[in-house]
Amino acid sequence: MRGGAPVGRLVPVQGRDRHERRRIPITIQFNHTIVACTDNRVSAEFWADILGVEVGKPYGPFIPITVGNGVTFDFAGLPPGFEGEPQPQHYAFLVSEEEFDAAYDKIKRYGLTYWADPRQQGVNQINHNDGGRGIYFLDPVGHYMELITVPYGGWPQ
Repeated sequence: MRGGAPVGRLVPVQGRDRHERRRIPITIQFNHTIVACTDNRVSAEFWADILGVEVGKPYGPFIPITVGNGVTFDFAGLPPGFEGEPQPQHYAFLVSEEEFDAAYDKIKRYGLTYWADPRQQGVNQINHNDGGRGIYFLDPVGHYMELITVPYGGWPQ
């Protein structure tokens, strides 16, 4: 549920009243995305280490990692002849307190700079938004990574 209303969309239904509507569930799920990188092995291993997951078996040009809700991040090197660097993207992960602690220790072990907000303010500080903890940092390519322990807006009541 979002905002107290059931998740779904309203659709007309056949019935006594032509204005009758019923909420049907949304079954669409996010499945995977391709993460552009200069070295797919380095990026996949970095993400897997920080997030505490396994690097999957390569297939074609992709090296996957899968997170707890089944979403796969497929790391792919830049195609031959491509000039320039990958365009940085933002990737946010909702993690448990224990996962945050483990990732935070690894970020410090790597000697990475991290920030309390996405504008890279609050250098080497943790934010406490929505009653949780959160940090922002960069992966080896320059993608913006975010770890939070409480979703934006807090947990549903």
